[in-house]
Amino acid sequence: MANLHIKKGDTVVVLSGDDKGVIGEVIAASPAEGKVLVKGANMIHKHVKPRRQGESGGIIDAEGAIYASKVALYCTTCKKGVRVKTEIVDGKKIRVCAKCGRKFD
Repeated sequence: MANLHIKKGDTVVVLSGDDKGVIGEVIAASPAEGKVLVKGANMIHKHVKPRRQGESGGIIDAEGAIYASKVALYCTTCKKGVRVKTEIVDGKKIRVCAKCGRKFD
């Protein structure tokens, strides 16, 4: 996968899985893997070992990667996850809500 319909900083809604319906911001996107990290979704327990003297180890909750196909861009106008289409404005490609026409970029 080279391109993703989701970028870092986008607000998305999870479409399937245990976290279905969770709305969160994309922390990171990995186009090579086709995955994204969504804040507050797909939480995992990470066992961290102390690396320096005085540093504490333990179990930390962190976000796990989700396939980008399992999330949709959240449109604040439509109040739901939507598909996007691209339009060319002033020679630049921008993402637009396919339902209401709201611009995301």
